[in-house]
Amino acid sequence: MANYIHVPDEAPAVPKIDVTLDENDYRSGALRLIKELRPFWKPSEVKMKFFTDGITNKLLGCYVGGVMQDVVLVRIYGNKTELFVDRENEVKSFRTLHAHRCAPRLYCTFNNGLCYEFLQGQALEPEHIRSLPTSRLIARQLAKYHAIHAHNGWVPQSDLWLTMGKYFALVPKFFQDPEMNMRLNSEVPSRRRLREEMVWMQQSLSVLGSPVVLCHNDLLCKNIIYNQQGADASRNGLSNQTCHVANGCRGSENVKFIDYEYAGYNYQAYDIGNHFNEFAGLNEVDYSHYPERSLQLQWLHSYLEAYKEHKGQGSEVTETEVEVLYVQVNRFSLASHFFWGLWALIQAAFSTIDFDFLGYAVLRFSQYFKMKPEVAALNFPE
Repeated sequence: MANYIHVPDEAPAVPKIDVTLDENDYRSGALRLIKELRPFWKPSEVKMKFFTDGITNKLLGCYVGGVMQDVVLVRIYGNKTELFVDRENEVKSFRTLHAHRCAPRLYCTFNNGLCYEFLQGQALEPEHIRSLPTSRLIARQLAKYHAIHAHNGWVPQSDLWLTMGKYFALVPKFFQDPEMNMRLNSEVPSRRRLREEMVWMQQSLSVLGSPVVLCHNDLLCKNIIYNQQGADASRNGLSNQTCHVANGCRGSENVKFIDYEYAGYNYQAYDIGNHFNEFAGLNEVDYSHYPERSLQLQWLHSYLEAYKEHKGQGSEVTETEVEVLYVQVNRFSLASHFFWGLWALIQAAFSTIDFDFLGYAVLRFSQYFKMKPEVAALNFPE
């Protein structure tokens, strides 16, 4: 969501390997990549494991031996995702975040995907991100992202509305499948209504004064990795088993973020509101879990403390600052629902992943219209 991301000079170069992986016959192509990245591995000994959490791409872990230690993650882009994911921007975001110690190393790109560093951690579940201790860690880590400064004082601009307009143009007018087509016409708002809502959002949200910062833009629970080192896992209700997933920011923090496909400059309040929407989960969505005001205020206070610390503005946070951010975040949560509703309609037309994208679109638009009267009525403190 950014039209300009500067990759720091110290960021390692990322080679492009001329390989195309067939998602249904992936081993031969993956071995060609491994030959370049791990030439000392014997092809006959390379093991491969698919991960199943993603609904945009397919993720493959390649390793040797009985324990998944040195693992090369191979992400195969989903069908037609280049229509709505700026892959060049994704690579720039990946490299920039890595240079700021906020992402694993990107090893290479290939014709329909990329390979990157594997670290161990546990992908969180909705109940974990709703717990207060874990939510504080997430708030502080997101503040670290948002505090990464733009290059040479450049004032970044969000292209949220431009991207949303592009998505709207890609939304299918009909489906070949009769049942899906009936659901599209009966359960999804009309194109005219969607266009009217986009105009209303741009007019009403752009004037809220939310800063434009470097955002993750897709902070669902599976993109948050809990690192148990130096922390008591049982305190947050997490099991002692680790789940082998790509890790994010290194350092003393023990919550990290992964997957930067949608990363870029955007409104600060959008990124937070989008995360709050994810409290509802993904596979069994329940918006009754949207964080109540008291939890939000605690989360936002922790966030602002860390954000101001990273920006060199001290750490004192006033009640007014928290209340202002509360209004901005809850209003921008509407844009998040709308954005992913459009995204899901496009995915319903093109994705080969087994997921009810059309049903998900209906959920997001329904929640948008349900929340709109309440959050649109929120006012800044006097």
